[in-house]
This record gives sequence, structure tokens and C-alpha cells, in this order.
Amino acid sequence: MVFNIVIVEDDPITLKRIRHLMEKDGFRVAAYSRPHPALDHIRQEPCDLIISDVRLPFMSGFDLMTQAMSLPAAPECILITGFASINDAVHATKEGAFHYLAKPFSPETLRKVVAQALEQRTLRNPPAADTGREHNAAAPEIIGESPSIRLLRETIAQIAPTDCNVLVTGESGTGKELVARSIHNSSRRSQHPFVAFNCGALTESLINNELFGHEKGAFTGADTRAPGLLETAHGGTVFFDEIGEMPPSMQVSLLRVIQEGELLRVGGRKPIPVNVRIIAATADNLKTAVEEGVFRRDFYYRINVVSLHVPNLHERREDILPLAYHILNNIKRNTAKPISAISTDAMQLLSGYAFPGNVRELENILHRAVAVCPGDVIRVADLPPDLAELELRTYHRPEHTLVPLDALEEDYIVHVLSQTGGNRAKAAKILGIDRTSLWRKMKRHGLQ
Repeated sequence: MVFNIVIVEDDPITLKRIRHLMEKDGFRVAAYSRPHPALDHIRQEPCDLIISDVRLPFMSGFDLMTQAMSLPAAPECILITGFASINDAVHATKEGAFHYLAKPFSPETLRKVVAQALEQRTLRNPPAADTGREHNAAAPEIIGESPSIRLLRETIAQIAPTDCNVLVTGESGTGKELVARSIHNSSRRSQHPFVAFNCGALTESLINNELFGHEKGAFTGADTRAPGLLETAHGGTVFFDEIGEMPPSMQVSLLRVIQEGELLRVGGRKPIPVNVRIIAATADNLKTAVEEGVFRRDFYYRINVVSLHVPNLHERREDILPLAYHILNNIKRNTAKPISAISTDAMQLLSGYAFPGNVRELENILHRAVAVCPGDVIRVADLPPDLAELELRTYHRPEHTLVPLDALEEDYIVHVLSQTGGNRAKAAKILGIDRTSLWRKMKRHGLQ
């Protein structure tokens, strides 16, 4: 289960920081600098939580919250402001805000409040499981023809029918859930549910209840028996995202499910048979976590029967073009704008970008480009204006090898020159040296 969060903040730096923090924590995030587009989004796609500034252009955060909370699936709301007052805080709480947060606040404070808000929402409105009812639809596509992606597709085809547990590794935004769905849809379990669960989104007690369900009277408010997600997925596949965040006690409980094929509901005494395939995903190094004693060794080997790695987007640049058009076609199905192509210059800029946010970042960039594009072709002007600057700041050093300092210097000089179109004056300024020093370095490295 992945929560949907909408952020509304007219300060671009604050918006970017909150968005990055929420995406890093595994949430699906939509970010807006204006309230009306955000409200349109919420009406079309219900969300779980709104994080909104109070002072916004054209509409206050209070008014945005009031309109959002009048919708059938009312979200929780956290209001933030740089002009906090007791009266406003009281007013916000009376109007239904979960919390009123004064700027500046630390990432830890925001994370804590968000977790509490989502916990309250889960208690008020238990989320429906993604039961994979669309199992007859075509399997999700893993786009690309790079060697690493071709190998990934081949491996999926080999292991999908075997029913073994799989560990999918890769950075955030690379498409680990897409890989899990592809395995499920290509397996003998494809006619049964696919259930996704984010291990870092809930507290330990809520995880226990969500996964294992509860008996009537198991705790205050448990008026009826409720099956958990593991029972819901019987015969199918459970995808555990961010498995490294799973509390140790839950690792023990899941180990029993894997070994014995049964579970106990909260408050129950009779074991319930359950047959599920487990696919887990992580952006962390679980092997290191095992060695450090923060992740159970026996559980690690149970979920890591087969390991698949999803490469970063910058490692398969030849896939950026087909991915961009695949994403663009998906966007076109949900918008009336007649976008038909991406200009050569825009595509060149995208192809040279490092994409620290991987495929998810490419999706966000194209969503923005479609929104602001005045014609039918996406231009450089429709891409984020700081894209080239971001590329310079997200330079990736050679991976998996240790190289001499001279080689690293040469590689970075080539990188900066490529991003400045060969403009040596601009490159020297970015490198923090004068043009003569750059000329000497280029001559020493044979770059003349």
C-alpha cells in the first residue's frame, strides 16, 4: 500500500524540499505551487494527505482544506506557515486540520507528523487492498532495449513460473514495483490477487493489523473480524516495498508465513492457511544490514531466493528516448492536449541529464512539460528551467571502480564542457578556475 500525498507550496525551494523528502520515504507525490490546479487534481484523483502552505495566491490554505474535506474521500490535512499564531492554529484545528506546523521545521518533525496523520487516516478509512482485479489485462511493459533491461526481461521470463521468492534491488524511482507486477502477471498466480504493501508507511502495530487482520474484540474498536492483506492475497503475490524498513518482530511473523504457510490474526488462536508468493524490494544494502545485525539473516535468505537488480536510468541512457515517448503516450490518454512529439533539442537535453530520481523523475518532468506546452511539440522551454544546472550538480562518478584523481578530473572536465556546449569561459566559471588554468588542464589531459 502506497499513500498519495499532495503538496501545495508557492515557495519553490520549500516545495522541492518537501517533495524530495516525501518521495524518498516512498510516497506517491503530486506537487503544486498554486491551489486551483491542486484542487482539480484532488477532485480527479483522491489523495490521503494534503500538505499545504496557509498563504497561497488566489486561495488560502484554509479554503483549500475546506474544499478538499468536502469531497467524498476527504484527506487528512497538514497546514504549514511562516507566520504562525495561536489563533490560526486553533482555527485550523477546529476546521479539521490534523496539524498546524510552523516554519522552519526539521525533516524529522515533518516525517513524524505525516506518519501520525496517515495513521489516523488508516484507522478512519482502512485502505482497500490492490487485489489485482485487472489480472486479465496485458502485463506491464518494461520499456528499453539496453543490455541490462533485455537481461532483466529474460530473467523475469525464466523465474516467473518457478514460484520462488524474489528480492528486487535498485534506487528509488527505477521501477521495482513494475518488475514485481511483471513477475506476477507472467506467473501461474496471475489469476489471483497482487497486493502491494509499503513497509515504511505505517507503525508496527498498524503493520501487524494490516498484514494479518484481526478477530472480533481483539482490541478497542474491533467490532467485526477483518482479514489482513496476506489472506486477501491467498493464491497470489504480495509485494513488500522498502522491506528494509520492516520491524524485526514483523520479520519473525512473516518468516512463519513463509516456512509454515499459515498465519495468526491479531487476537486469534487458530492458524489460517495462506499460500502467497513474496516479492520484496529495497533501495538499501540488505546484506550490510544483516552483517550489522539490523535485519534478520534467516529472513533475508528466505526472501532472497532470486535477486534482480533494476539499473539506474543514467546507466541506460539509450532507453531514455523510448521511455519518454511511452510515458508521453500514457499522459496523452488522460489529457485533452494534443502533444505529439518531443523536439530534438529537448530530447538531447533529457538524454544528457543524470536523472537522480530515475524513471519517476522523467515522468514528473514530462507531466510538467505537457502541462505548460502551448503547442503540440514539447520544447526545451517546456522543460524545467534549471534542468541543465541540475545536470551539472548531479554528476555521477564512475561506478564500481576506484580511479586516479587525474582520471576523475579529466572525466569531470569533459562532462562540464559537454553541458556548456564547449563554452570554455562558462566551463571555467563552473569549475571555479580561470580560463588559463582550464586550458592547461585540457592540454595535460589531451583534450585540446
